[in-house]
This record gives sequence, C-alpha cells and structure tokens, in this order.
Amino acid sequence: MTDRKREILQAALELIADEGYGGLSMRALARASGMKLGALQYHFRTWEDMLCGLVNFIAVEFRQRLQTKKGATGSLSVRDIAEFMLDESEEDDWLSDKLWPQLWAMQQVEPLVSDLLEDVYAEYLAMLQQAMANNGYQASQAEALCLMSLLESESLFTGKGRRWAQERGAMRELILNLIDQRYGEPR
Repeated sequence: MTDRKREILQAALELIADEGYGGLSMRALARASGMKLGALQYHFRTWEDMLCGLVNFIAVEFRQRLQTKKGATGSLSVRDIAEFMLDESEEDDWLSDKLWPQLWAMQQVEPLVSDLLEDVYAEYLAMLQQAMANNGYQASQAEALCLMSLLESESLFTGKGRRWAQERGAMRELILNLIDQRYGEPR
C-alpha cells in the first residue's frame, strides 16, 4: 500500500470517528484528504474499492498493534488481548471510543463492510481461542464469542460521553479480574 493510500484511509477513519459513518462519502473523503474527487478515484476507483481498502487497513493495523502486546513467550495471553481491546488512546483515532461503534453501525448498513469485517472478527476469535489454549484452557467457540462480545461492547456503555463513562476504570478492572480467574493470572 502506498503512503498516499494509507493517508487517505487514515482520513477516512478520522471522518468516521468525527462525523459518524454517515459523514463518509467519496467527496467528503477527497476534501478531508486535500484532493479533488478525480484524484481520490485514481487511488480508489469506486466506493467498494475504498471500503475494501478501509477494512483491509483496519485488519492490518489491528494485527500489527496487537502483535506488539506479545509477552516474553512470544504469544498472546487472554489478558494481553483484553488489555489491548480495553485500553483507549486519547491521541489515536484508530483506538478511539468514537470509531468502533461507528464501524459496527456501518457494518449493519453496508453488506460489503459486514462481509469483510466478518473475516477480521474470525481472525480475532481464533486469536482468543489460541490464547485460551496457550493458558491451558480449551474454550468452546461460544465462550470465546462471549468474551469477544464483552470486550467489544464495553466502550458502548462506558466510553467517553456515555452515561456510565465514570465506571470505565472499574469496568476494566472487573473484566480483567474475571479473565484472570477464568484463564489464569497474567504473565
């Protein structure tokens, strides 16, 4: 992927985080990227091309950022994955409370995004199941899905600006304590 495409996709994520998925269009993305629509279409010919690029960008970023959490054993623990999903970065739109709920909403109205994100979620689910197995715990797919749902939905209720935002720290600790009790202490 070229640097320019990466910049355009980062601008798309910022648009989604700032204005919601409804604010993302090819014209808005061209403006946010400081280019004309025709120049944007040189990089992404169609809306579908841009969506494919965006989801691929998200998948690669997710994978790379999560890999930095690997401990001394070179593998991810359930806690590593949970901490990654629960920790938000103030200065990084990619890990923002504002971005993920918008992507979930976009997934409901854009069948292509839904199909593409299913592959990302399948990889995430496999990582969780592998981490559970690494901790000596053979979890069913349903249990891994349950944990994934808990981690994914936490920001819907305790993210910035949400009604229960003041409970975020306590929620994070509770989730991590549950994980430690069920899948073993952190390394």
